[in-house]
Amino acid sequence: MAKISLGIVGLPNVGKSTLFKIITGLEINVANYPFATIDPNVGVVAVPDARLEKLSELSRSKKIIPAVVEFYDIAGLVRGAHAGEGLGNQFLSHIAEVNAICHVVRIFKSPEIIHVEQAVDPLRDLEIVNTELILRDLERVGRRREKLESEARSGDKTKIEDLTEIKKTEAILSRGKLASALETETLENGAVKELRLLTAKPQIYLLNGREEEATNELKEKIVSLGGEFVIVDLAAEKDVSLLIVKAYGLLRLMSFFTTGEDETRAWTIRKGAKAPEAAGVIHTDFQKKFIRAEVIGWEKLLEAGGWNEAKKKGWLRLEGKDYVVQDGNVLEIRHG
Repeated sequence: MAKISLGIVGLPNVGKSTLFKIITGLEINVANYPFATIDPNVGVVAVPDARLEKLSELSRSKKIIPAVVEFYDIAGLVRGAHAGEGLGNQFLSHIAEVNAICHVVRIFKSPEIIHVEQAVDPLRDLEIVNTELILRDLERVGRRREKLESEARSGDKTKIEDLTEIKKTEAILSRGKLASALETETLENGAVKELRLLTAKPQIYLLNGREEEATNELKEKIVSLGGEFVIVDLAAEKDVSLLIVKAYGLLRLMSFFTTGEDETRAWTIRKGAKAPEAAGVIHTDFQKKFIRAEVIGWEKLLEAGGWNEAKKKGWLRLEGKDYVVQDGNVLEIRHG
């Protein structure tokens, strides 16, 4: 996975713009990071990782390139967005492109900041946003079901199977549930997957306000939806590191490293990825022509005092195509 992207969503006046200002204030600009020069509605933020600095000191690297998360500031949502109300269509087309959703929910009370629904009610607001996402997904699933019903009449087994999974998806959404509640088998079905359903995406809820303003009822609701939450008072906070770390965990991602005189770099892969997949993140050719990887844990490399020293101690391992990369591994790829 070359990059991770989160779409910031929520009702108007909940703190989305404030969050984005904090993010763009932390924005990194690395010349050889391919997304360094991008639209103003995208903020690129480094994933906090103290290991990078230590490895860089060891290798006397000229530069450090962290793993990054892209935050997309998506147009504010109102009731009826699925039908094009407000900037609904723009909102929903943008969110289809991201890996996960950062759902900002206002829990702070402030008479100076008008609430689009006239009063602060976090549970209701959360429901409005999720309902709009569900209704948009239902619309797409319904169109796909109609097409598949026609195609399945031919007796094509794949189309019949696809229709079954699409009907399961439609049934869940019709009950007002997020598609993420579906079984993995259904979510991985080709016909379901290609729809890039908004409610199938992992959600992190940023509760904007103070700790005491987040009710247990709200927290329990988020947990019941399979989401995670962070409580941040965006008016006072200038650090969103916790949100970025949570995003990493929710998306089941981790970092491995490459290090040398030129650069020390963190690369993002999914947990459970094998060595050739990690090689492919560095360069697509490396995956195709993968031979093996030299591997050492980052702490072990520091203990050895360098790559050559680790080699002399026999601490470097040669691993093949079936090796499952671990968080914090330092790799050197051998390829054809």
